[in-house]
Amino acid sequence: MWKVEYLRDALEDIKQLDRAQRVQVIKAINKVSGNPLPQAEGGYGKPLGNKGGTNLAGYCKIKLLKLGLRVVYKVVRENNIMKIIIVSARADDEVYLIAQKRIEE
Repeated sequence: MWKVEYLRDALEDIKQLDRAQRVQVIKAINKVSGNPLPQAEGGYGKPLGNKGGTNLAGYCKIKLLKLGLRVVYKVVRENNIMKIIIVSARADDEVYLIAQKRIEE
């Protein structure tokens, strides 16, 4: 099992969701944490790349289609850590732009 860590901003993202959304997001994160590796390696992660002005190569996403939310995370293989960067609505790829800013900080 992989350890899940959150950026402080990602915890704030989760706090801002309503209770039903929060339950769904945490359930999805817990499921993916069983194997957060990219799909190409047999995991649940959907790899991100370089597009739309962002460089998120090496990061993965979880899509919660019914909620219209995305979770962006990084797999830290040395320590078996799944680091949550952002939880947000997809809104015109804004979630990926914010993720890029958080990574650079």
